Amino acid sequence: MNKGKLFQSTVVAALAGFIFGFDMVVISGADKPIQELWHTTPLFHGFFIMSMALWGTVIGSVFAGAPTEKYGRKKVLIWLGVMFIASAIGSAFAQDPYTFSFFRLIGGIAIGVSSVAAPTYISEISNKNNRGKLVGMYQFNIVFGILVAYLSNYFLAGFGGANDWRWMLAVLLIPSTIYTLMTLGLPESPRWLFSVKNDEAGARETLVIVGVENIDQTIQEIKTANEEEKAQGAIQLFTKHHRKIISIAFFVAFFNQASGINFLLYYAPRILEEAGFAKNNSLLSSISLGLMNLVFTFVGLWLIDRIGRKTLLIIGSFGYIISLSMVAYGFINHSAPEFMLGFLLLFIASHAIGQGAVIWVLISEIFPTQIRAKGQAFGASIHWIFAALITLVTPVFLDSEHGIFKDNPWPIFAFFTVMMALQLVWIIAKVPETKGVSLEDLQKKLAE
Repeated sequence: MNKGKLFQSTVVAALAGFIFGFDMVVISGADKPIQELWHTTPLFHGFFIMSMALWGTVIGSVFAGAPTEKYGRKKVLIWLGVMFIASAIGSAFAQDPYTFSFFRLIGGIAIGVSSVAAPTYISEISNKNNRGKLVGMYQFNIVFGILVAYLSNYFLAGFGGANDWRWMLAVLLIPSTIYTLMTLGLPESPRWLFSVKNDEAGARETLVIVGVENIDQTIQEIKTANEEEKAQGAIQLFTKHHRKIISIAFFVAFFNQASGINFLLYYAPRILEEAGFAKNNSLLSSISLGLMNLVFTFVGLWLIDRIGRKTLLIIGSFGYIISLSMVAYGFINHSAPEFMLGFLLLFIASHAIGQGAVIWVLISEIFPTQIRAKGQAFGASIHWIFAALITLVTPVFLDSEHGIFKDNPWPIFAFFTVMMALQLVWIIAKVPETKGVSLEDLQKKLAE
């Protein structure tokens, strides 16, 4: 059994997650320097500088399904690398906010597509016993990228003087180049080869490469699932037949962002300064958030195939509610910075072990093979739309001079607390457990 090739292919595809995480957070180090350099207003800064990449992810995730289905998972993953490289170079050397925004948009589109193509690819080369851990490696790489970005920002601060933010963004060129070269050696998804290209021989060859033991049984399961989909006329995404899985994908993506996770990741240094930390200490404390994220993502990935997706979501929800409510309380009472940081760390841990570990696994496994890329695109687009909206409006609320809440964002954290209470109710009532169930059996379980 060639477990080595399966693991290698998973790591390569999941490297797109590293670039995703790095790109998402590296902008936090360039936040204030760019605003001061180009003298942008809070609204302009929020839209063109801070959230432009996120609007790119919306575009990328919305339209990712079609090319991923038509051209295959592998070809799409390769072209994403080219886009990552272009974005890194263009953003680092931009001479005005519009050029900067354009290349951030390109990178965002690539991230949006990767959030569809990479988890889909990994779920289709794995089996029911290791799918959670392997797809979860994409999330782990996101978190690892976040930590490396915080570290990079901290060590590069002051390195290039007024241009240190350019060095921060240019670092992304290194993993982007490595990723692009490594994707050239990936095998294609066996389920895509069989279900979309009708290439049984190619599918069998890939199943051998990734170490599947009972190839005939796997091929028969894929064939049976495809025939049932066709018989039910349910190969379109938005049908009554898929109502339940669409609802799950929508709400898990919506609540992921309604937790405020991107709000914190994008603006961590600014939020920590308002909590009472000095500028240098706020960058250093951001690293602690990234480290906590990494550690508890490990815990989540270790548990996801043991105690299940639903249990992790419930545990995370309780952590969200406690931590967010205490951060709101801390801002109201002007509590010590250490108090605030402690509960922000609890918030990060709750996200990493719950929503962070589960979202991409759950969305990638609930849709039938023939529409999996489209379903993944739907869930990812919902995730990115709300991420972009939250990042867009944040400067309007947080700006120390013109913001609605000035330097006390407690109502924002109170709002996120209420959202997480609603998430807890939804999870208990509506989310099924998918642990240990094959993709084909899940298709039957979730059909209406």
